[in-house]
Amino acid sequence: MQEDFLHYIWKYKKFQFLNLKTSSNETVLIKSVGEHNFNSGPDFFNAQIEIDGQLWAGTIEIHLKSSDWFLHNHEKDKAYDNVILHVVWEDDTEIFRKDQSRIPTLELKNYVDKELLDKYQKLFNKQQKWINCETDFSSVDDFTINNWLERLYLERLEQKAETINNFLMSSKNDWEAVLFKMLAKSFGLKVNGEAFLSLANSIDFSVIRKVQSNNLQLEALLFGQSDLINDDVEVTYYKDLQKEYGFLKQKFQLQNEGVLPIQFFRLRPPNFPTIRLSQLASLYVAHQNVFSQVIEARSKEEFYKLFNVSTSEFWKSHYTFTKTSKVITKKLSKAFIDLLLINTIIPLKFAYAKQLGKDVNEEVLNLIKELKPENNTIVSKFQSLKPIATSAMNSQAIIQLKNSYCDKNKCLDCAVGNSLLSGS
Repeated sequence: MQEDFLHYIWKYKKFQFLNLKTSSNETVLIKSVGEHNFNSGPDFFNAQIEIDGQLWAGTIEIHLKSSDWFLHNHEKDKAYDNVILHVVWEDDTEIFRKDQSRIPTLELKNYVDKELLDKYQKLFNKQQKWINCETDFSSVDDFTINNWLERLYLERLEQKAETINNFLMSSKNDWEAVLFKMLAKSFGLKVNGEAFLSLANSIDFSVIRKVQSNNLQLEALLFGQSDLINDDVEVTYYKDLQKEYGFLKQKFQLQNEGVLPIQFFRLRPPNFPTIRLSQLASLYVAHQNVFSQVIEARSKEEFYKLFNVSTSEFWKSHYTFTKTSKVITKKLSKAFIDLLLINTIIPLKFAYAKQLGKDVNEEVLNLIKELKPENNTIVSKFQSLKPIATSAMNSQAIIQLKNSYCDKNKCLDCAVGNSLLSGS
């Protein structure tokens, strides 16, 4: 048994809380279990407990055994002088405050239903399970799961907003620069995402602004900082890029020592970094103020129009600098734009509104629900347990559920786990 389970039992009163008695046979009447404390100090603050007719207000400390009080050295910590009740599973010794006054102890094992214990043990009985509740996940009602997924998605956005705020601090509060970094990472996809982000970090966005109207210069800047034009290639376009980059490097005192190596291995040609960098350059040549347009856009169709860009002319017949291919206009696909919306645009809109003190939850939820669910291992596995991914909101929430709850055994903080413990 974990101490978290006792927190759960106490917090939600999952025990027979009438006719309670302390280990010293004092009557206990719970007026308020208090507020759960997730930081250092006693486990619950502002509790109100009536003990033998005397009302006490203070903190509650919870342990598996009474002796854990001494194991954790609480007897030496002033923060625990205000504990009014020690709640334990097993009372194996008396506990005293620093002034030697006895702390009343409530032994929970006498008041917890055996059925709840059985459900808890079943949930946490690991036998090579993918997630703890996989055998019972399908039995949880749709209403509970749908509400929980929406909360999980907003929780995921909150976490991403923290990352975006870090970008904002390093970008001198320039939202346009933050968007460029995030888009660069997304254009790199999983293989080159971090490399593209390091590329974006190597260029002050003021430089992007200065060359933004010239497609060749912007491509030269991106290819040059990425170390993609260092060879001796007898191609006019390649030579032009080298010339432009040499000029820009000297003019803006550019450095690229921190840029990570760009990868081509195991990528389909449409995802080659050459193609994605050219498309990224085209986006910024086509739109001088991408950030303001992103904030103003509301519907999926508006974003499809905004990101309706393709590579420059050379890349219509190439995937690499040296080999010619069939001529084709390489536009950003709707599927790729959907990924930009999921991973960059919606989190950015959420973080920006949050900084302004605005509530855009309904707007971002409506937008994410327009997009198809992602197809990955985590989503597919959950779908096999119960078909719950009907939109990208669901698939994002499922990833949050697996990574932040299932993998960390936080079933007691999960609506699914709570439902299984509470159900008949």
